[in-house]
Amino acid sequence: MITTKEKIIEYFKSGIKNPKNFKIGIEHEKFLFNNQTNKRIDYFKIKEMFSALLEFGWNPILEKENIIGLNKGNKNITLEPGNQIELSGDKLTNIHEACAESQDYLFELRQVTKKLDIKIVSAGFDPISKLNEIPNNPKRRYELMTKDMPSAGGELSLDMMYRTCGTQLNIDYNSEEDFVKKFKIVNSIVPISIALFANSSIVEKKNSNYLSYRSKVWQNTSRGGLPKLFFEELNFEKYAEFIMNFPILFIKNKENYISGQKYTFKNFMKGQIDEIKNRLPTENDLTIHLSTIFTENRLKKYIELRSMDTCGWDCLCAGPAFNIGMLYGNLNEVYEIISKWDKNKIINAYLEAPQKGFNTQLMGKDLHYWASTLLELSRKGLEDRDIINKNNKNETLFLNHLKKLIDNKTTNADHMISKFSKNKDLSELYDK
Repeated sequence: MITTKEKIIEYFKSGIKNPKNFKIGIEHEKFLFNNQTNKRIDYFKIKEMFSALLEFGWNPILEKENIIGLNKGNKNITLEPGNQIELSGDKLTNIHEACAESQDYLFELRQVTKKLDIKIVSAGFDPISKLNEIPNNPKRRYELMTKDMPSAGGELSLDMMYRTCGTQLNIDYNSEEDFVKKFKIVNSIVPISIALFANSSIVEKKNSNYLSYRSKVWQNTSRGGLPKLFFEELNFEKYAEFIMNFPILFIKNKENYISGQKYTFKNFMKGQIDEIKNRLPTENDLTIHLSTIFTENRLKKYIELRSMDTCGWDCLCAGPAFNIGMLYGNLNEVYEIISKWDKNKIINAYLEAPQKGFNTQLMGKDLHYWASTLLELSRKGLEDRDIINKNNKNETLFLNHLKKLIDNKTTNADHMISKFSKNKDLSELYDK
């Protein structure tokens, strides 16, 4: 049972790994549309799609009688609130493997979506649908979240649930000190990540005047944001205190989900929740709680980076490669730079980046300058890792997409706007 702060600290310490065993985990979400109506697909279509994917060796994940996901080995396909789908990949050793995994998934997905007349959109925000047009699904936690999230503050919380898609990267740490460095870096570079990976400019078939509307939404989502606390030397103890005092979103009690928003996790640890007969939290309860804190980055038994818009298949591997080069390949040099940055200026840049992109100022330079600087540090880190594929290419090949964006001072969002301005029917925004 998780009854003390020390137990939570032990939980985080159990994630410590030898650098030789560091892994990379990528999660990416996609929108699915009916090819005939251009409307988001409903749960009945999801069931058809999941059934078709069983032919590729996937196994169903059920909640009561409803299929809510698939798994194959250590990979999972999960169902998001508005019937977006997410691949949570296996824990792999390098970007070559992670990208191959994504390509295999793409191949399977294309076979099934073509057969079922479904279109995929790889963007950070739904470019077409109004919130009230999006069908839900029978996943029970989402019913509770739909009810509770808006009331907990964050006016765009439902937009986050139903109209956003992102790419997440999970990375390891080899000590508490290593965690502290990595966590400070990933929080400091959030504005750069927003600008560099912006891919959500079109909202309800109009130019939103944001490059990353997804990021704007997440900044206005309850339980989210970029706390100032994250720029301090945030060790395991301080993070444990942070999550202990954080409200609970829901509690899974046997097969039922119970609203927990009037309680903190500390209340749970003290056996102060009458609705569940004052039972104490298990490690699984802690894991659920950590996964319902929607900050830009978060700690579990690994660090989860969450600031990248979903982008097309051509750039899917670029974000993970960019971060792995810095965090696994060149940590100290990157830390030396970001440790000089002022947290208030970082937060100001974070708030401005969704709209201003590369033109956002940070420490007297624009984010284009910092993106270029960090890209070169990442390249150096990947070269030092020197992990090659069968064609004798190292992981730097996955940075080529970002190099083009930076050289041209454009983003995926700029390309989205350009396509939209030429073709208002949005056909260019669907994956080809």
